[in-house]
Amino acid sequence: MVSASQPRISPGRLRELGPINWAVWQMLSRAAGTPDAHLFSTLGRTKGLFRGWLHYSGRLMPGGKLPRHESELVILRVAHLRECEYETDHHIRLGLRAGVTPEILERLRSGPSAPEWSAKHRALLTAVDRMVTTRDIDDATWSELAAHYDERCLIEIVLLINQYEGLAATITALRIQRDGL
Repeated sequence: MVSASQPRISPGRLRELGPINWAVWQMLSRAAGTPDAHLFSTLGRTKGLFRGWLHYSGRLMPGGKLPRHESELVILRVAHLRECEYETDHHIRLGLRAGVTPEILERLRSGPSAPEWSAKHRALLTAVDRMVTTRDIDDATWSELAAHYDERCLIEIVLLINQYEGLAATITALRIQRDGL
């Protein structure tokens, strides 16, 4: 969980971000519905690395092959397991746009054992839980997942889980504050 302590690196502004990253931060903050998306104003301090990371992230979500609804299920489950409120805040908003209702969000908190999940979504969420807790997906879970997804999507799922788990770790380590705090 991100502590209430001060950020280890303050969000940057024009001088720290440079004009390109400053403009990107402004655009992404507006899209996120906040005057300052702290994640982007902090990571933007890395100049070109930030833009490379954004490109990679964008190729996974929203630009991946996985349906957006399923991407959001993965991300929100990772955020829940990692107790990353910043990630949760952003992806609740994005998830609502992708059909993740408050009822589904509550079910996500319960996990893959909730009876209302389809077999496909249960397999997806079980894979998330395995990756986050063991850093691997056991053969039984992989077989269930492979019954619903092609090889490209299977790779994408693993990359997506790791991307958002790594992002949760980054947010936690840098003590990035929730937007509006």
